[in-house]
Amino acid sequence: MQRIELAEGVEVELHPAGPMVRALAYLIDFLWNILLLLGLGLLIAVIGNVFGGGIGMGAAGLLLFAAYWGYNVLFEAGPRAATPGKRSMGLKVVSVTGGPASLGSIMLRNVARAADVMPLAMVPLREFGEAAVPVPTYFAGLLCCLFTSRFQRLGDIAARTLVVYANPSLGTGHKVPPPLPGTAPHPPPVVLTREERSAVVRFQERSSLWSQARREELAAHASGLTRVPAPDGVQDLTAMGVWLRDS
Repeated sequence: MQRIELAEGVEVELHPAGPMVRALAYLIDFLWNILLLLGLGLLIAVIGNVFGGGIGMGAAGLLLFAAYWGYNVLFEAGPRAATPGKRSMGLKVVSVTGGPASLGSIMLRNVARAADVMPLAMVPLREFGEAAVPVPTYFAGLLCCLFTSRFQRLGDIAARTLVVYANPSLGTGHKVPPPLPGTAPHPPPVVLTREERSAVVRFQERSSLWSQARREELAAHASGLTRVPAPDGVQDLTAMGVWLRDS
């Protein structure tokens, strides 16, 4: 667990995920990638038969590139900030300050994956004589995770991101406090950005750790959203946080 104090004086707790649980998440994503590539293979074969071999090879290159690089970016830049593998292991990607990672950071951490997968192991294909395919070992990324205090791989360091437990009760023994009693979840009255949604959910998750005065002070910053004075603003903001967390 790591504590980070934000500019507002609020401390947040981050629970970085270690290499083992991240490796399991990667294996799950690897299986999903195989299914994706099989589907793309069928699509490429159809394109090749319809438009000819040259166009088929060009389409194959574009589709495989989009699948390899777009898979992680698409899911990690989404509302849950996690690929299917990370989500199944209870993980997500955040910035080093604990907030949502920007799209630029997500793209950078995945572009830098080219360094993390080194060195490549050449696996021979006996059916094709001397032919061999490169297989990533992730040795560089593993070493970096083991020798950094927050288990960051090279891509995480470059993009200033972390892979953390989405629910700190998973694998850490730390329990997230329950919401304030009497909270009836309801949606926000307006559409919120991804950052605003995350801030409201974090308020709800940590509100029972603070004094009532501190809760009212923070809720006052969201008076334009709650439109009610303290202490009702605290309860209203918490109810929105519960709704957003479970939606």
